[in-house]
Amino acid sequence: MPVIAFGTGSKWKGQDVTDYVIQAIETGFSHIDSAQWYRTEDSVGRALHETAVDRSDLYITTKWSGLTSIPEAIQNSLTQLGVKNVDLYLIHNPHFIKDLETDWKEFEKIKESGLSKSIGVSNFDLKLLQQLVKVAKVKPAVNQILFHPYNYAETKELLEYSAKHGIVTEAYSSLTPITQYPGGPVDKALQAAAKRLNASPTQVILAWVRSKGVAIVTTSSSKEHLQEYLDVADLPALTDEEIAAIDEAGAKGPPSGILTKIRRNSSLGLYGLRMYW
Repeated sequence: MPVIAFGTGSKWKGQDVTDYVIQAIETGFSHIDSAQWYRTEDSVGRALHETAVDRSDLYITTKWSGLTSIPEAIQNSLTQLGVKNVDLYLIHNPHFIKDLETDWKEFEKIKESGLSKSIGVSNFDLKLLQQLVKVAKVKPAVNQILFHPYNYAETKELLEYSAKHGIVTEAYSSLTPITQYPGGPVDKALQAAAKRLNASPTQVILAWVRSKGVAIVTTSSSKEHLQEYLDVADLPALTDEEIAAIDEAGAKGPPSGILTKIRRNSSLGLYGLRMYW
C-alpha cells in the first residue's frame, strides 16, 4: 500500500472530484481513498477512466458506510468506480456494525471472492480492534484513524497493538495542529524542525506521522500543496530529539477554548467527531 493517499472525503463529500483526482494522480499520488458515505465514488471512477495511468499502477481504497448491506455496498462501489476489484475495503466506522463477527465474515467473503485484495477497518479503538482480532479468520490489514500530535498520547497503545499484530495504521486529519489549532504548543517544535530541514511545518507533521510507522491520507485542491505532501518522502529524517519535542508538545493538548472543550467533552467519543472522513 502506498504510504500516502489522496482522500476524497471531508470537504469533497457529494462533489464531483474528477478533476482533483486526475490532478492528484498526475502530481504523483497512486493511492486514492473514497467511501460509500462520501458520494464521490462515481467521479473517482471517471477520473480512473480518464487518467493515462494504468489501473494496475493505482491503489484504490473505499469503505462500507452502513448505507446498504455489505454485499450490496461492495458491488455498488465497484460499479461506480468502474473496476473489477479494489485494493482495500474498510468498515468506515464501528457505529455501522450490528454484529462484529457476522459483519466481519461478510468482509472476509469479499476478500475470498477477490472483490478486494485486502480488508480492514477505520475508526476502531483499541478495545474494539482487540475484539475483532479474536474472532477474525483474516486479520484487518489496516486501521484508518484520526491521528495527529495532539492525540498521539491517547492513541499510542492502539498503534503499538496494531504494529504487534501486523495491522497498518493509516492517519487522517494529521494536519489538525495547523488547520484547527494554530498557535498551540506543537507550533514551536514544528517550526524548529522546519528551519533545520528547510521545510514547511506541514511537511514536518507528515514526517512525524511517518516516523511513527503510520501511513497518511490527505487532500488538497492545490497542486502545490499536493507536491508539498509528496516531497516529504525526500526530506531527511527527523531526529530523535525533534520527534520527542513534538511528542511532548502534543501531550500538552491543543489551545484551550470553547471549541476545544466541546470536542473533548463530546459524547460522540474520540473518533465520533470525524466518523465520516
